[in-house]
Amino acid sequence: MDDNLSAGTLGAAQGLIADDNRLRENSLGFAALTFMVVSAAAPLTGVAGVLPIAFMLGNGTGLPATFLCATVVMLLFSVGYVAMARHVRNAGAFYAYAARGLGGCWGGATAIVALVAYNAMQWGLIGMFGAIAASLFAGYGVNAPWWLYSLVAIVLVSILGYRQVDLSAKVLGMLVIVEYVIVLLVDFVILGKGGAHGLATHTFNLGALTSGSFPVAILFCLGSFMGFEATTIYAEEARNPEKTVPRATYAAVLVIGFFYIFTSWLMIAGTGPTHLISTLKSLKDPTNFFFDLARRYVGGPVPDIAQLLLVSSLFAALSAFHNYIARYSYVAGREGLLPAMFGRTHSVHQSPHIGSVAQTMGALLVLAFFAGFHLDPILDLFTWICQIGVLGLVGMMTITSVAVVAFFQREGGVSRWKTLAAPVASGLIMAVLFVYIYANFGELTGTNGKWLGIALPTAIPVAALVGWALARRLRTSAPELYAGMGASRS
Repeated sequence: MDDNLSAGTLGAAQGLIADDNRLRENSLGFAALTFMVVSAAAPLTGVAGVLPIAFMLGNGTGLPATFLCATVVMLLFSVGYVAMARHVRNAGAFYAYAARGLGGCWGGATAIVALVAYNAMQWGLIGMFGAIAASLFAGYGVNAPWWLYSLVAIVLVSILGYRQVDLSAKVLGMLVIVEYVIVLLVDFVILGKGGAHGLATHTFNLGALTSGSFPVAILFCLGSFMGFEATTIYAEEARNPEKTVPRATYAAVLVIGFFYIFTSWLMIAGTGPTHLISTLKSLKDPTNFFFDLARRYVGGPVPDIAQLLLVSSLFAALSAFHNYIARYSYVAGREGLLPAMFGRTHSVHQSPHIGSVAQTMGALLVLAFFAGFHLDPILDLFTWICQIGVLGLVGMMTITSVAVVAFFQREGGVSRWKTLAAPVASGLIMAVLFVYIYANFGELTGTNGKWLGIALPTAIPVAALVGWALARRLRTSAPELYAGMGASRS
């Protein structure tokens, strides 16, 4: 552990931050914060894009029970996460918790891992967005390359990210509400009609859970929660953050978890458990599975509306991850890890505009590379790059769980369950998952036997080493800033 922070040193460190370089305070209430986080989970993207693949490669009819397990794991992690949120108010989230619990070097490592992981998720989703948008509009006679749609999305996302955060919250909120309405409409119609051959409650028993590949299924399920942790990223902009952030965190986990449990169960019921895998394999494009169910059970304009909403769902996720990256860049600049210009906010919008612009430039370069070399936007850009993000997330959750224990062992905590038992359990689970994903990255992404199967996951430990080195340099060059890494910002 590094340095305990004295009041005098903290005051000196905070004095180095200009008052006008703050994020816009009190701009997000409970509902807006929850929407910003849930939107990153891209509900319709998960239902149409992730669930069919998880059914086929995972444990088939055991997927609803697997989502239940994933929800429990995320709630377990949230116990310690939320307990620390009441003591650390900082837009750095994982970074801040690692710095306050384990010291500045661990904080630096986590900050750079976060930037790599969230950028990887956003870049991968850019590929999926372009591919799905190109396919959708081709059906209406508009033929354009996938990268053109991705380019339009990058530009629009950058405009929202550059401006004030509540504009993004309003846009994302509307999109997410409509997504949930459409998916739940199909769910309840299937429920009302009793499915194809009954409602198949046996999908929640142990036999279904252990069928097929449970490890692959749990990875898909955990990936569907990507972004739930971001409630603390907006802590400096939330109203009454001591209550808003914990409530929004639990709400996000429960909304995402029960939505996928309910929907995956009814998708199985809609086609019949015994016909699930054969139906999926018969489809030229498995992502049409949900739309076929919508057409079969609801009909009318609903399937077409759902396909349009899939595009808006991906756009919402792109915007959410863009905001996360911009805020992590802002914190890293403010606290000395990145150049100081990243730690400045816009004079009018009070948004982290430098980080927003930098993320946009990075996305444009990645798009140019994959489009220029004619690589596939789904099989290459999405599949290869997004798994780096999942690996990074699991790694950060592992470090954060350890940091929570260390912080409360030093500072004292009221509840042993919140400050020791729950974070230790979640940390062990996440550590096992991190090793599994890293060791099997090639198999999971289709890069097995290729140098990419080693190089791509290695980006995460390399990022950690870079962050560690930056923090050590900061400790030597600016000890006041180093001492204040991860400190609460009022």
